[in-house]
Order: sequence, then structure tokens, then C-alpha cells
Amino acid sequence: MNQSKKEKNKMGHMPVGRLMIGMSIPAMFSMITHALYNIVNSIFVGMIGESALAAVTLIFPVQMLLISIGVGTGIGLNSLISRRLGEQNIIEANMAANHGLLLALINWAIFATFGLLFSQSFVEVFTDNPVIIADGTSYCFIISVFSLFIMIQIKAEKILQATGNMVLPMICSLVGTTVNIILDPILIFGLLGAPELGVTGAAIATVTAQFLAMSVSLFFLFFKKHEVKIDLHHFKINWGVLKEIYRVGFPSIVMQAIGSIMIVGLNAILISFSEAAVAVLGVYFRLQSLIFMPTFGLTQGAMPIFGYNYGARNKKRLTEAFKMALMTAIIIMTIGMILFQLFPVQLLKLFSASPEMLKIGVSALRMISTCFIFAAIGIVSSTLFQAIGYGIFSLYVSLLRQIILVLPMAWVLAHYAGVYYVWLAFPLAELFALIASVSLLRHVYHKEIKNLGISNYN
Repeated sequence: MNQSKKEKNKMGHMPVGRLMIGMSIPAMFSMITHALYNIVNSIFVGMIGESALAAVTLIFPVQMLLISIGVGTGIGLNSLISRRLGEQNIIEANMAANHGLLLALINWAIFATFGLLFSQSFVEVFTDNPVIIADGTSYCFIISVFSLFIMIQIKAEKILQATGNMVLPMICSLVGTTVNIILDPILIFGLLGAPELGVTGAAIATVTAQFLAMSVSLFFLFFKKHEVKIDLHHFKINWGVLKEIYRVGFPSIVMQAIGSIMIVGLNAILISFSEAAVAVLGVYFRLQSLIFMPTFGLTQGAMPIFGYNYGARNKKRLTEAFKMALMTAIIIMTIGMILFQLFPVQLLKLFSASPEMLKIGVSALRMISTCFIFAAIGIVSSTLFQAIGYGIFSLYVSLLRQIILVLPMAWVLAHYAGVYYVWLAFPLAELFALIASVSLLRHVYHKEIKNLGISNYN
């Protein structure tokens, strides 16, 4: 009995350093493989041509919005489940988990409708190039209409992560990423007897891999032993649970979705210069994912630890976990900044960059990467806000960083300094967002954390 209890409550008992490693490494590995997929996928698309890369970049905001709603809802689930487990309230933890698949269906319906009705009109807002319109419409339609697979996968993974199990979600992501990387060249270039489908092939490879990853995640959710129980036979909608999920989840959705708005705005600004400028933006976001994704994986592992120990009122473990996550994130982002500063040409050439892309992209990568360390602090702070129920603070900072500051700055720089200086908007916005993050962090500490009861767990 005691041993079983200890295993169930490892987030309240296991030494924080070992716990953080065990929780974060699988998530970091999963996110790195996902980042590698995005990069490899773009490398293959870049081989088709610059217009193909521009088409996929124009659809990137739709993909980001799709993931934002899926992951944002999942974060709300994760936060609520981990807090209830920390409070030893298993009934409400189960109730939250049981709402996950319903929310996945609702999230999918939104994007299926968009894909069916608005794929072509969305692309035509940005360009009249018939090749880009055809490729972008096809890609948008497929990833939107078949988004059910990724929505279910995300919810299942977030439920498992909330219980402290990071290995099974890692396996799900690894399955999807591996299949995607294998199918991409086959369907894009028509290898092994398959038809040559170009950008459409990239989209089909993506949703096929998502289907397989979803299947694995559902198997783990229903047939592997973990701390919460999914019972669809007796499921009833509980509006109080939904409200609590979206108290954290909705700000997280908006916080991540505004990244899509930012990219739409930047695409609109950059397309006035050239398709190459748009392609550089797409390449940047895929390259930076190799640095940001491990940091997000780190915070995926940290969030249940933050939430559990906040629910258990264990100040010592909560603050220790926060400090460890912050230092690790800073180290990761510093390494990323160094790589972008030293090897921009080599990184861009991975995507068959044209001379114009290289001319724009080298200065872009160097300018933007100066903000990586600032971003590390903001990401970990936002994770803490979400984990303890203050997701609205994360939203404030993201709005400041990605809408209120970066787009107006980018527009001004584009019109008065040119395409080579648009990228300065990123570090300038991140600096002001950092000041806001630290201020809100101090507020949360004094209001919620400073006077938490300290348990005797070590």
C-alpha cells in the first residue's frame, strides 16, 4: 500500500532533479523529433521549388492555429488533472480526463469546416500566383479536414502527461514523426511506385502519420495502467469541469493562436517584397523549432510538477522545479543563439536557398536569435502561470510580444528601413515582453507562492 502510494505521488516525493529529468527528457526528445520532422519536410518541399516553400509557409498560420487550439485545450486538461491529483481529488481528475475526447471532436469540427469552405480563399488573400494558390489550397484542405487525428492524439498525450507519464506520449510522437519522415519523400517525389504528388503528397504524409500516432495514443490511454480512468460509458458533460479546463486552456489557446495572427501579418508584410522573403520566414520558424521545441518539451515535463506541488502546497519543491527549469531553458536557448549567429548560411542552404533567400536570411537569423535568452525566461514563466491557474497572465505577455509590439514594429521597419531590418522587431518585442513577464512573476510569487505551506516531503 505504501509503495503504491509513493509511486502514485512521485511528483510530490521524488527528488526534484531526478523527477525533472525523468519528466522532461521524454517530452524534449518527442519535441525534438517533431522539430526535425518540420525541418526535413521543409527541406523536401524546398527541393520542389521556392514557390512550393512559399505556399506551405502561407498555410503555416493555419497549422499553428490548429495546433494552438488542440494544445491549448490540452494544457487546460493537463493543468486541471495534475492539480486535482496533487489535491488527492481523483474523482475530479477522472472527470477532467473524460472530457478530453469530446473536446477533441469539437476542436476538429472547427477546422474541418474551415478546410472545406475557405482553403482557397485564404491563400488568395496573399497571392495571385496560380502555382502557389493550387499548392496552398491542397495543403490547407488536407491538413484541416483530417485534423481529427492530431486533435485526439494531443488530448490523449496531455492526459497521460498530467499523471506523470512522459514516456508513452514520447512513443506516440516518435511513431508519428518517423512515419511522416519516411512517407514525405515517397509521396512528394513518387518513389517506390507511388505517384508524384508534390506539396499534396507532403500533406497526405502528415495526416497519415497523425492517424497512426493517434491510434497508438488511444491504445495507451485505454489499455495501459495509469492514474486516471477513462469511462465513456457513463460520461456526462459537466459544465463546471469544462469551465475549469478553459480557465487555463482558453488563455493558452489565445496565447498560442496569436502566433498564427503574427505570421499572417508578417506574411502580408513580406510578400510585398518577394516570395523569397516569405520563404525565409518559413525557414526561420522551422529552424527555430529545433531550439524552441526542446524548451517546450522541458516545460511540458515541468508543468505537471508545478501544478501538482502547487496543489499540494509544497513551496520548496515548486520553487526548486521552477529554478531548475529556468536555468535549463536558458542553456538550451543560448546554444541555439550561438548556432544561428555562427552558421546562418549553412542552415539556410539546407532548404535549397536561392541567392536572394541567402541575402535576406543571413541577417534575419542573426537578428532574431539575439532574443532567444529573453524568450527562455518568458516561456518558463508562462508555464508556471498556466500550471497554477493564471493562464491569463501568459496571454497578456503573448499579446504584448506577438501582436501589440512585433507587428507594428515590423510594419514600420519594413516601410522605413527595408526588408533587411524587419527582423529587428523580434528582439525588440521580446525585450519588452521580458519586462512584463518578470513583473507578473513577482506578483504571482507574492500572492500565491510566498505563503504556500511547506510539506515535509523531500
